[in-house]
Amino acid sequence: HCLTFGIGPAGTGKSYCATAMAADALASGRIKRIILTRPAVEAGEQLGHLPGDLDEKFSPYIDPFRDILHERLGKGTVEYLLRHGRIVAAPLAFMRGKTFGSDTFVILDEAQNTSVAQMKMFLTRIGEDCKVVVNGDVNQSDIRGQNGLADAISRLRGLCSVNIHEFSRDDIVRSGLVRVVIDRYEIGQ
Repeated sequence: HCLTFGIGPAGTGKSYCATAMAADALASGRIKRIILTRPAVEAGEQLGHLPGDLDEKFSPYIDPFRDILHERLGKGTVEYLLRHGRIVAAPLAFMRGKTFGSDTFVILDEAQNTSVAQMKMFLTRIGEDCKVVVNGDVNQSDIRGQNGLADAISRLRGLCSVNIHEFSRDDIVRSGLVRVVIDRYEIGQ
C-alpha cells in the first residue's frame, strides 16, 4: 500500500515496525531516502526554549527512531546517511511544500497529535509510488479538539491504496506491565 496507518495502544511496536521496514527498504536499495517526522507536541509539559540548532532541538523527538535505525543499519551507517540527507528527520511543520517522491519511505509518528489541517497538509505531500506510514494511538492525543489521525482514518478507510493496521492490547510487546496499565486506563479492569 502507498499509505498505511498503524494504530493502537502504546507498546505494540508501531514505530519499531515502520522504522525497521524503512531501514530494510533502504538497505536493499528499494528506496533511496527515509523521512521521519512527527508533530513537535509536548506531552502536557512546557519545556520552554531549547538551545541549539534545529537538529538539536528536534533530536529528542527522533531518538526512538535513531535507536531502531542503529539496531538495523549500524550506528556509523546511520550517522553517514543523516549527514548526506538520505535519512531526514524534521518537524511536521517543515513538510509543507514538499513532495514525497517514489524513492522515499516516510514515517509520521505520534500522529494522534496532529490537527485535521496538519494531517491534510501531510497527506497531500504523497507523490507517486512512495511509501508512507502514519502511526499513532487515537486514545493518547495531547492536543485539544479533534485529532487528525482519527479524522483521516474515518475519511480514508476503504480506499484501495490505503491500509489500516489496527494493533490491539494483545500486541503489546513493551512489557506485561504496560498491558495492565492500558487495561486500567482504557477498560477499567
